[in-house]
Amino acid sequence: MPIYNAPVKDLQFVLHDLLKVSEQDIPGFEDLDRDFTGAVIEEAGKVASEVLAPLNMVGDVEGCVLENGVVRTPKGFKDAFMVMKDGGWTAMDCDPEYGGQGLPYVMHTAAQELMVSANMAFQMYQGLTHGAYSAIHVHGSDAQKQKFLPKMVTCEWTGTMNLTEPHCGTDLGLMRTKAVPQDDGSYKITGQKIFISAGDHDMADNIIHLVLARIPGGPDGIKGVSLFIVPKIIVNDDGSLGDHNGVSVGKIEEKMGIHGNATCIMNYDGAEGYMIGEMHKGMRAMFVMMNEARLGVGLQGYAQAEVAYQNAVTYANDRLQGRAVTGAENPEAPADPLIVHPDIRRNLMDQKSFVEGARALTLWGTYLIDRAHKNDDADADGLISLLTPVMKGFLTDKGFEYATAAQQVYGGHGYIEESGMSQFARDARIAMIYEGANGVQALDLVGRKLAQDGGKHVMAFFDMVKTFIKDNEGNAALKADFLDPLKAASKDMQAAGMYFMQNGVKNPNHALAGSYDFMHMMGHVCFGLMWARMGKAAMDALEAGASDKEFYETKIATGRYYMARQLPATAMHLARINTGADTVMALEASQF
Repeated sequence: MPIYNAPVKDLQFVLHDLLKVSEQDIPGFEDLDRDFTGAVIEEAGKVASEVLAPLNMVGDVEGCVLENGVVRTPKGFKDAFMVMKDGGWTAMDCDPEYGGQGLPYVMHTAAQELMVSANMAFQMYQGLTHGAYSAIHVHGSDAQKQKFLPKMVTCEWTGTMNLTEPHCGTDLGLMRTKAVPQDDGSYKITGQKIFISAGDHDMADNIIHLVLARIPGGPDGIKGVSLFIVPKIIVNDDGSLGDHNGVSVGKIEEKMGIHGNATCIMNYDGAEGYMIGEMHKGMRAMFVMMNEARLGVGLQGYAQAEVAYQNAVTYANDRLQGRAVTGAENPEAPADPLIVHPDIRRNLMDQKSFVEGARALTLWGTYLIDRAHKNDDADADGLISLLTPVMKGFLTDKGFEYATAAQQVYGGHGYIEESGMSQFARDARIAMIYEGANGVQALDLVGRKLAQDGGKHVMAFFDMVKTFIKDNEGNAALKADFLDPLKAASKDMQAAGMYFMQNGVKNPNHALAGSYDFMHMMGHVCFGLMWARMGKAAMDALEAGASDKEFYETKIATGRYYMARQLPATAMHLARINTGADTVMALEASQF
């Protein structure tokens, strides 16, 4: 069975050495000292490794079953969900007015990483609920908040998001689900939704579906879509549960991965629903949930790579295979361990430098969300809006790549289900697809986010990189290994942006043909900035006489690897972008 150990020390490094959370002027951050965050992360790590991880393969093998209209989750899931609820892990950053603990979002994210690594399919039940909670918290009426949020905070009731229909995925303007207004102010929801994660299960007393639907007579396209709260079981005015609503599960999808999560076809047959937010403004409310989900999916990408990496390291140290080319390093044994071989080291360094860079970028992103929400900081809000498609697309593409790279370390044993490595790769694969496929994320980045607010936010990002380089040019070690590569990568990204400006207006295909490369290029530059900052933080800690010298030296060496071996990929992406759309669009549709 695969192992999982919470990366407590690295999370603490990012929170305190890199982000310096307890020194920030954000309400609630003053309480985040090392002892407090360490205690929270340690305890979350125990739940992840002792409760959730042992159920990961159980969920994969057993899957979910639809029996008499009810979804049954795998053995052990209900008990584990009770542990999550009893421990308050579902309520960490939720509003205290509704029973939450009111911790910063960055702490919620740190704990979530551990649980996603341990059991991604299981954690989705809570993750979808948190997103639905957030949408209601931002756009719901006071009465709706009082009625639904307390039970959702505790996960006594869970939540979902219902967007996709059989004939439309990303193009939500094509949806047909309708909402007919009733005399009492409610709506009758009729239609079918597909690919609904956690659409039904046996771990909660009720499920609160957030459903996009069209009110007859409204505008065509996406402008005519509204959002509705549709509970599985009607909630009476006194908070008690009433009759079963007109919503049912038509089928559980058979999938490549995340077998422990019920991906459902949901049928709405005149179900009672309540509008949330404004009429025909459903996407505005749903985007609260979607943007949170996209960051959460980015986390899923690297969290699967993390657990896969941990197992690959263990296997590389234990598996005897061949001899080191420089001479036997384990002469008493018939062979040396795999880890002596340079190509295995390269593979593991690729994985390690990715996971640690991704963790830093994700927690920085959630720090920006805390700053945007708690300090009403428009600049932080604009920056995280720019970064969201990058974090979703780049982290999931690379997360899957490195989950399969970890599988490769095992050789043939990695292809055997008993090792568990196949599950990490299969589970990671969905993250590239749902919450907006990564090609859509790239289009969003180049087609919309770069020009948002007159390009203000991407220019602020470039200024951030430039300022960091300028402020640290006197540090010779940092300059050679970190700042110079970062400067070169940033120039590549600026050159790509210039190409889009000069050519994309005349022919938008020239910009969109390069959008995927630009998303990856910006991902690399973001990692370059994170690694440069982490390199400086580690050097500062060593200079201050840090007791754990080996940890900080390892951090610097890992960063040097990324800057030398991975960051130069920006030049390749720029070369591709500069070829424009001509080669991409050369064939007629009939020639494929």
